[in-house]
Amino acid sequence: MKEITRVNHIGLRVRDFITARDFYSKLGFEYITGPSGPEPVAIIEHPAGININLILNAAQGESTNQLMDVETKHTGYTHVAIEVSDLAEALKHLASHNIPLSGGPMRHPAGESVFIRDPDRNVIEFIEYTGLNAFN
Repeated sequence: MKEITRVNHIGLRVRDFITARDFYSKLGFEYITGPSGPEPVAIIEHPAGININLILNAAQGESTNQLMDVETKHTGYTHVAIEVSDLAEALKHLASHNIPLSGGPMRHPAGESVFIRDPDRNVIEFIEYTGLNAFN
């Protein structure tokens, strides 16, 4: 579809608004509005233009990511990949906020990546992208 212009937002189901907001603020996201609506949603946004809708209706006892933490590989979105200009600096930033890696660093044909988990176990990849020409 030529009408597609960009990704508008990422929707993340979370258990606790304050916990999620505080975590993402460490990554540079700013609170915009909410929570509001029948299925309460709060909006945060990064200055790079990445918008996240925090959907505040997750089961309180849930402690696993059903796509990543169970042996059966279910279909669905597994992670979001956020491009960074300097992975070494991103790693220093994560360490300064005591955010542990859940994977990596790993080199692959498109660049180098690390992975973290948010408080609700959603997976975030940070990638210093070198281009798809590595696949040619």
